[in-house]
Amino acid sequence: MDLRFTDEEVAFRNEVRSFIRENVPDDVTAALRDGRHVSKDGMVRWTRILNAKGWSVPHWPVEHGGTGWKPIEQYIFQDEMQQAPAPQMLPFGHNMVAPVIYTFGNDTQKAKYLPRIANLDDWWCQGFSEPGAGSDLASLTTRAVRDGDHYVVNGQKTWTTLGQHADWIFCLVRTDPDAPKKQMGISFLLIDMTTPGVTVRPIQTIDGGHEVNEVFFDDVRVPVENLVGEENKGWDYAKFLLGHERVGIARVGGSKERIRRLKEIARLEFAGQTPVWENRRFREKVAAVEVELKALEMTQLRVVSAEAKRGHDGKPDPASSILKIKGSELQQATTELLMEAIGPYALPYEPEREDGRNEPPVGPDYAASLAPAYFNYRKVSIYGGSNEIQKSIIAKAILGL
Repeated sequence: MDLRFTDEEVAFRNEVRSFIRENVPDDVTAALRDGRHVSKDGMVRWTRILNAKGWSVPHWPVEHGGTGWKPIEQYIFQDEMQQAPAPQMLPFGHNMVAPVIYTFGNDTQKAKYLPRIANLDDWWCQGFSEPGAGSDLASLTTRAVRDGDHYVVNGQKTWTTLGQHADWIFCLVRTDPDAPKKQMGISFLLIDMTTPGVTVRPIQTIDGGHEVNEVFFDDVRVPVENLVGEENKGWDYAKFLLGHERVGIARVGGSKERIRRLKEIARLEFAGQTPVWENRRFREKVAAVEVELKALEMTQLRVVSAEAKRGHDGKPDPASSILKIKGSELQQATTELLMEAIGPYALPYEPEREDGRNEPPVGPDYAASLAPAYFNYRKVSIYGGSNEIQKSIIAKAILGL
């Protein structure tokens, strides 16, 4: 198998790299390099810049605004976005609900939602997990009862990422509590977040940020026209969606960019009188991560190559579970090495205290975000299906166990 890029692919990479370098807003780049969250306004501006170029939804079918790029071109595009770094498109709209809508939705839904998702006119969030239904998602209890031309929804969702910004939420709801299998009584609903009865409450994460939320539904009336596909078929659509979520979760380019940053910081920071980078044991740790990252990159290219040969059939490749496991482990390893490089400057502090006495960082400005990032990245081995669940998929779908 020849994994070298052709001259045309190299030229495409250079085109993408130049466009990103010249068009990502400076404040957005600064936030990413400092390990801070990009603001909602920054995400919207960057998405619309890409959409004007025709690149905001490259993986969608051409008839819905996609680019028609081959799998390898899509891989190159994502790799360059992550290495730049540039913000990834909002996954809940672009990568999750949109493929469900254009695959299983009706023509009215496609015309209404897809253009607005591509331009980030609507901000979407995901309503899957519940307090008693996370890894065992099929145990969800949020109910949707048909009442004329509406469903009346009652229940709770949790860990709703960026729900505080959202205009819409796509939800799994139970429409048939008496189904012989719990997976058979679930439907896929699109819910306007401004509907009376929807309440969003923040959850403060271990890094001190407000990224996730609880969402409550109290007698929320949702038009039946917001049902995607068939009633009680939502579990099939959810499996389809989660397969799309895992494909880009390895984030090889993001880990490459973080290693570059790691080396910069290790040369600036000292252990005693010697730069951290001069410590042989530290360099060995970095080299070990780089070797594993290169192996992951080769594995991802093999998956991309296999997809190019067979054509995209809309079904997730079980090998994406391998990418998810190793990708999340390496993302965590790089944040841990950054903590080691910065040493005691990783001590937590409160830049915005409730009593108004704001604390200055205990070290250089670039150190302030490293501990929060380390803690925040503990989640990457859980979302999109925990690594334990991915190992079960590999055992069944690849090893035949």
